[in-house]
Amino acid sequence: MTKQVPPLRSGSIIGILGTGQLGRMLSLAGAQLGFKTHIYGPEETAPASEVSWQTTTADYRDETALARFAQSVDVVTYEFENVPQETANFLSQFVPVRPPVRALEVAQDRLTEKNFLKDCGLSVADFQDIQTYEDLKTAHQSFEGKGIIKTRRFGYDGKGQWRMTPETDLTALFHEIDNRPTICEAFIPFDGEVSVVAARSVSGQTATFDMAENIHENHILRHSFVPTGLAENLKQQASDMACHLLMELDYIGVLTLEIFVCQDKLLINEIAPRVHNSGHWTIDACATDQFEQHMRAVAGWPLGSPQRQYDAVMTNLLGSEINQIGTLSEDKMTKIHFYGKHEAKAGRKMGHISRLFEAGQRPNIEGYKLF
Repeated sequence: MTKQVPPLRSGSIIGILGTGQLGRMLSLAGAQLGFKTHIYGPEETAPASEVSWQTTTADYRDETALARFAQSVDVVTYEFENVPQETANFLSQFVPVRPPVRALEVAQDRLTEKNFLKDCGLSVADFQDIQTYEDLKTAHQSFEGKGIIKTRRFGYDGKGQWRMTPETDLTALFHEIDNRPTICEAFIPFDGEVSVVAARSVSGQTATFDMAENIHENHILRHSFVPTGLAENLKQQASDMACHLLMELDYIGVLTLEIFVCQDKLLINEIAPRVHNSGHWTIDACATDQFEQHMRAVAGWPLGSPQRQYDAVMTNLLGSEINQIGTLSEDKMTKIHFYGKHEAKAGRKMGHISRLFEAGQRPNIEGYKLF
């Protein structure tokens, strides 16, 4: 039976499943609140380990290592949604796991996620489950040949996705899918992509950060702009959708909604049950950032204020762009965050910057370039 714990005191240990940059920034935020972090993951060298109190290097299905890990911490959280559900379920026998395992179940499978969102009364693009070649042909016909095929599990940054057009060779596409469970989503001619980061505490208190407008290049997030130019009613609608999902999932921690803007309508693209790349601007522009907010929530503390204090543009530094830090540091309103990765591969997120501006001074999205 999972032990219930009161709000954690300084010196308590928060376990984090995952060793990447999100775990690194969670560890840094935890340290500011007086918490120690114990990182768990299979990687021998990783960004989070550099700044954590302790690291366990083991497979996510190693129950002996997991049991030792659970005994060493007061609560467990995770930095990414592809932690095996059985890992979270196993740990929950010994220690609270926050966010709940149910959030992993929903977010790890796109079909489950879409059906869950529909059951919650929220809008998503039309979709169909693809299991057979006949399913693919039916989807092609139903969506007039225009759709996006996505693997139900593990796809990110454009991986595990195929664009379907009226001219697509369906036999070749089905062969490329190679029996992987997929869904087909109707192609949406959206006007923009936005995200909203929200949090819920153990007591049920909720808070949302200002919506960010996101620009992707080669399927990878490039820039996040805050504030957006959307109408206030759409901003409120997005906040309400996020809070509704927090309640439905009995959620504890930070959750992110990725949303398509289609004129005056919002369609949810996906749920991320974690802190999010498009929320990195909060570190420098808000009273409480997304990482501190998450650690407050999983520790059983009240949430902090998400009030924004600056306009901001967050930009991911990819590959060799990390070598431009010296030049970027010359701007006194540019905040630099280095992830501690040692090999600058093309397209790899090596760090990010947030450029801060007084209210109303944020540059326009159109034509914005950092370099």
